[in-house]
Amino acid sequence: MIITAGIHKGRKVVAPDENIVRPTLSKTRESVFNVLFSMIDFEGKFFLDMFAGSGIMGLEALSRGFLGAVAMEKHPKVARILSENYQNLEIIPNILIGDSLKLLPRITRKFDVIFIDPPYLSGIYEETLEKIKETEILNQDGIVILEHVSEVNWESLGYKLIKQKEYSKKFVTFLSL
Repeated sequence: MIITAGIHKGRKVVAPDENIVRPTLSKTRESVFNVLFSMIDFEGKFFLDMFAGSGIMGLEALSRGFLGAVAMEKHPKVARILSENYQNLEIIPNILIGDSLKLLPRITRKFDVIFIDPPYLSGIYEETLEKIKETEILNQDGIVILEHVSEVNWESLGYKLIKQKEYSKKFVTFLSL
């Protein structure tokens, strides 16, 4: 994989075993950040990459001007590769290893953008959105981005749809509280 824009544009990122993770495709990453750029100024903002996998979304955020990024990853082998990806770009990694839902209550920082991309059929989208709301880690004008293939019931949890895009049978959904 290659970082698509910013100060690290063109730099390679190692993708962990495809049986363990499913990295966000470059076309989708570019679109996500283009939409985000039309909504917010990245300078001084913080990005949370839940279910991080290779860490490509957090690395893209940092490359494009976010002040900080935190990656959450449950699988220790994947977290090791994620850490190496950060170090190869000479970025000090900010990685939390463990179950994202259990880690959220321990976080004291608020985020401007939270990216949620768990295994597609995990069924934890609503639980994750609920936990984000409960822990109050999203800044007042923050944006939650979901990458998903099935319906997610965000309305009943108090989230508002900002924008939704479809990419060959998967959706990227931008939400606010």
